[in-house]
Amino acid sequence: MRNLPGTSPATRGRVVRAALELAYVPSDRGRALSTRTTRRVAVVSEELTNPYYPELIELLRRELGAHDYGLVLVADAQSGEIRPDVLADGSYDGVVLTTTRRRSALPRDLTERGVPHVLANRFLDHPESPGCGMDNEAGSQAVADLLAGLGHSRIGAVHGPVDTSTGRERALGLQVGMLRHGLHVRRELNRRTAFSHDAGRAAAAELLSLPEPPTALVCGNDVIALGALSAAREAGVRVPEDLTVIGFDDIPMAGWPLVALTTMRCDLAAMARIAVELLLDGIACGTEGELKVHRLVPTLVKRGTHGPPRRGPLASPP
Repeated sequence: MRNLPGTSPATRGRVVRAALELAYVPSDRGRALSTRTTRRVAVVSEELTNPYYPELIELLRRELGAHDYGLVLVADAQSGEIRPDVLADGSYDGVVLTTTRRRSALPRDLTERGVPHVLANRFLDHPESPGCGMDNEAGSQAVADLLAGLGHSRIGAVHGPVDTSTGRERALGLQVGMLRHGLHVRRELNRRTAFSHDAGRAAAAELLSLPEPPTALVCGNDVIALGALSAAREAGVRVPEDLTVIGFDDIPMAGWPLVALTTMRCDLAAMARIAVELLLDGIACGTEGELKVHRLVPTLVKRGTHGPPRRGPLASPP
């Protein structure tokens, strides 16, 4: 059934008729043994509760499908990181890592096992694998420019985990951007938390309960920002009249009219396309190919959660 060259039309016809009579179904495992390829790519993600990842995974699926590759989602929410042997047992032609931590050993393990792989959305402290993600520092500096231009000086932040490139780089970019405008990051106005609604809500509630709360909150991602909006509503703080809230990622619900979140958008379609191109290069050339790391500059999406700082005390809870 593989249409090998040199097979006569008569022989091919007899094989096809026999296959139809026997209801033959091609075996991926058999194909892998004979061709040493599976036409499958593993995509690793442990944070499917964040709407950002299903969107990215679907775009990766489309890009891989356009090249006749199937996508297999590999997730392990308990241990936090997939074991390398799960990805290096010959079941996949390559691997896309979407939630890798800054100092993860998994990329090096895959390289040592000769498994082509690429990082999407995340970066390592010391790049040793090809990848594509967002220029997080540039995005946060653009947020600082926006807030300084609006007149904010008491700026708070709820950053993501420091062991992720997204958490570290977005915090660093905000600090650099604020310093460029003569503004300083106040320790009492900063929190670090998980990339979740409930964590963002709790951290924002702490900041809003301070004697002098911030007039603007920069959030590590949109999910944290949604938590901050919940905390503001519960505290009777109006957005954007009393408080500006800025997100990061532009997940679909950020654009819902009920939310209308001002945020930073990254071109996920471009990220998926470049990541797949890098992976296919690795599959074709092996893990010894050229190391390429792409950073996509995000764009500011202005909606309804930003404004100039309120003059005077915040509104009292109802």
